[in-house]
Amino acid sequence: MKSKKPHYHSIIISDVHLGTRDSKARELISFLRATRCRKLILNGDIIDGWALKGSNGKWLNDHTKFVRTILKKMEKQGTEVIYLRGNHDDILDRFLPIDFGNLQIKDEHIHETPQGDYLIVHGDGFDSVTTDHKWVAQLGSVAYELLLKINRLYNRWRAFRGKPFFSLSKQIKSRVKSAVSFVGRYEEQLTQLAKHRKCKGIICGHIHTPANKKLDGGVHYLNSGDWVESLTAIIEPEPGKFELIEFEEYMSRADVQSIAIESEKVFAEEFDIEDAVTAAA
Repeated sequence: MKSKKPHYHSIIISDVHLGTRDSKARELISFLRATRCRKLILNGDIIDGWALKGSNGKWLNDHTKFVRTILKKMEKQGTEVIYLRGNHDDILDRFLPIDFGNLQIKDEHIHETPQGDYLIVHGDGFDSVTTDHKWVAQLGSVAYELLLKINRLYNRWRAFRGKPFFSLSKQIKSRVKSAVSFVGRYEEQLTQLAKHRKCKGIICGHIHTPANKKLDGGVHYLNSGDWVESLTAIIEPEPGKFELIEFEEYMSRADVQSIAIESEKVFAEEFDIEDAVTAAA
């Protein structure tokens, strides 16, 4: 007898950065396969257009499988998908808004709950470097990619020594005073936006710093983190009740482990059949 997948009112993810070598698309696919949701919100920077236009971008097979996983959830589970544009996929600006039935692509989303509305935005509009000096932001993106490359090499050495994964960028962000100050200002600006829009809370991404906390005036601030280093998502088990989860901790839950194994087998078989059909055609 098959186990029943956890069913959520909504799942919110951001900053997958498909098209980069450091995107943890495979882990995200495993998470999505092990869950069901009425609404899936892709909150920006899902596809990294900046990287794909540069020399370091690379579209991997797992990135294609992620897209196919989303399409399967829409087709077989009736999942409503809302894609909000980010700064790395800002090419979407020229087409917004788009509505394809179960798929909506737009700039922001008001998420209604019994406790009040939540404004969902990627959040790059509150990063003055991204909005006012795009070339500086792109240069910073290249530097971040270099840091991640160094991090990959460093962690291969750590794995050889039997040590766990270590994130250099997280360590830098937590220790550099200006970075800590930037995150604080960013959170405060988004809190003020939520107040201005008369929303109970705000859900964002962009800065790759997961959070779930109450800020000034009781505004509920949530940041879904990323699928490059944090591997975090926001789930809504019931309307208005949000939880920030981390991939490894979530997948180790007793009620999820068996489901994840079953889902992996089913999806692997489906993908193998589809690949065989495509190759034959």
